[in-house]
Amino acid sequence: MTITSFNPMIVTGDAETTIALFEAMGFERRHMKTGINDKDISSVRMRYTGEDGKVFHVDVASAPVEKDITTIRMNTRDFDETYQMLQEKGFKNAQGEKVTETGSSKSTLMFSPSGFSINITEHIRKHD
Repeated sequence: MTITSFNPMIVTGDAETTIALFEAMGFERRHMKTGINDKDISSVRMRYTGEDGKVFHVDVASAPVEKDITTIRMNTRDFDETYQMLQEKGFKNAQGEKVTETGSSKSTLMFSPSGFSINITEHIRKHD
């Protein structure tokens, strides 16, 4: 399994307030994806570069949730391999067996037996 990025992700019903908080800390909006699962779900990738050049990311997803969910976003080169490994470790897909495919990515939220979660994502790379 190859992990290409690993950072916190906040799933919230009030994304703009959360995004504004991180902007006040110096984070900048980098990338936005909308219409996820053909619904009013969106995700914003934010980036902070410290004075020493260190880079940090946080993702903020807007979704109809009762309470905010703090999760780990893990990008991987092979979604199926990662999904299978997590299932073997007892993780359950939060969407049942559904996997979200947007054309540019494949992802789902997985919960561990103890309750923490990892949102696994593979970005689909176009080959010419």
